[in-house]
Amino acid sequence: MAHRVVIVGAGFAGLTAARALAGADVSITVIDRRNFHLFQPLLYQVAAAALNPSDIAFPIRSVLRSQHNVERVVLGAVTDIDTGARQLELDDGTRVSYDTLVVATGAAHSYFGNDGWATVAPGLKTIEDALEIRRRILLAFEAAERRPQEVAELLTFVVVGAGPTGVELAGALVEIAVDAMEGEFDLIDPSAARVILLEGGDAVLPPYPDRLQRSARRQLEDMGVEVRTGALVTQIDDHGVTLSSGERIPAGTVLWAAGVQASPLIGRLPVETDRTGRALVSPDLTIPGHPEIFVLGDAALVAGGKVPGVAPAAMQQGRYAARSIRARLAGDPPDPFRYRDKGTLATIGRARAVANLPGLRFSGFLAWASWLAIHIWFLIGVRNRFFVFASWAWSYLTFRRGARIITGRPGSGGA
Repeated sequence: MAHRVVIVGAGFAGLTAARALAGADVSITVIDRRNFHLFQPLLYQVAAAALNPSDIAFPIRSVLRSQHNVERVVLGAVTDIDTGARQLELDDGTRVSYDTLVVATGAAHSYFGNDGWATVAPGLKTIEDALEIRRRILLAFEAAERRPQEVAELLTFVVVGAGPTGVELAGALVEIAVDAMEGEFDLIDPSAARVILLEGGDAVLPPYPDRLQRSARRQLEDMGVEVRTGALVTQIDDHGVTLSSGERIPAGTVLWAAGVQASPLIGRLPVETDRTGRALVSPDLTIPGHPEIFVLGDAALVAGGKVPGVAPAAMQQGRYAARSIRARLAGDPPDPFRYRDKGTLATIGRARAVANLPGLRFSGFLAWASWLAIHIWFLIGVRNRFFVFASWAWSYLTFRRGARIITGRPGSGGA
């Protein structure tokens, strides 16, 4: 009987691990709550009406259909892990046995104990999140057209958190208002929209070097984004946010990009976790005392804490886990995981970005072009690469966005 490898989560880490095991003498089962792999770095482009969901989502079965050692792809959620029996329990009560378990369940939003904010300040982790954000953005302009006397509040957009997602959303909001909707309304001027980016720390893009942080802030402000650092949010409701200073910012739309927490499934493992719920894994990415259980990606805190929660790091961990499984089956002890920092890029807007690459730090058009090329390269499938490139080219040449469809039941929610 082939060695049974069960992979929970088909994000960057899990899917990479499965594909890297192609040809190995193992029987692979992939379990995910969704039937598709999501290219999360471009999720904000769906929220900003630049891309359609199908441009960045790929059916898991299609990706793995030609891999003969993938025995099963299961659509379902894991509700419990019995490490003694080496079995998983799914949401329908069925059980799945494993010899090696790979947990790569990613992360969700964290509102730092203020979970009630989720309904008024959606975050961006899923396709549904992106469509909801897009719906709220577009409805805000429609509501302002109906009630122009309230335009100041309705067309104020607040983004909480100035990491890469917050910076990308803020820049995209300005481009929607200034470029995409120009001349389309009768009673309002969309370019009068106010975009405010709030960051509790002292700089935007905290993981980046100081020079790139300053460049990113300057590029945002040149676009018209109001960047406010040292701004801690203490309350969010349907009509805006309140800061720790007591200042009230009326806003029709508030978006959350300030924090994440690991999947609750990690709590089912016998492992210590950090304050965000990530498993504290050993240098070989397994949990102490259970060498048969790997935890990867956003669900793991690697010893030393120097692995960032980004897609390239998750993919490196997925490939490492596959190599380790092969090595163990051959009777060879695996080497510890070593993260190779290949750099990071963050886009801000049209021809605006920052790049922090090994030995190179630059910003502006070249950084933006690099960001485009890298993201197209890592998309799965020729079709998706073509459509994403075509959508970006069309938007660049025309200043328009082709995915401005308001989803959801007509008249449900919104501004």
